[in-house]
Amino acid sequence: MTLNQKRGAQQYGKVAVGSEVAFASPHRLVQMLMEGALEKVATAKGHMSRKEYEAKGNHINWAISIIDGLRGSLNLEEGGEMANNLDSLYAYMVRRLAESNVSNEIAILDEVSSLLLEIKSAWDAIPDEVKQPASNTGNPSAA
Repeated sequence: MTLNQKRGAQQYGKVAVGSEVAFASPHRLVQMLMEGALEKVATAKGHMSRKEYEAKGNHINWAISIIDGLRGSLNLEEGGEMANNLDSLYAYMVRRLAESNVSNEIAILDEVSSLLLEIKSAWDAIPDEVKQPASNTGNPSAA
């Protein structure tokens, strides 16, 4: 693949992701953020193992930004104990990623990936009828 072909493929990927984001439900957007964080942690792990420290740091910082975005989307007032527990867990993951960035410990990246996968698998298991936003049509309790 030539450099121009590679750039074209990357641009196509960006457009495809942008299109998916534009039409995604809030539930799907959270899934995409979790997928992105997992991808960035996995990429950082590869860079760490190859001693490519600048790239590793960039991907860890990107993962931290995504997790901070997930954390910022929590409704702590209405989400109750679950939202508060997720807030604490996301804060823990951010701390652990920062530690991994300094210590270059792959095991910490594995720990964060495992935690993210656990949250994502629970998120993915949410039934379709719960994922859909409430509609005012045909719902007597909506007003």
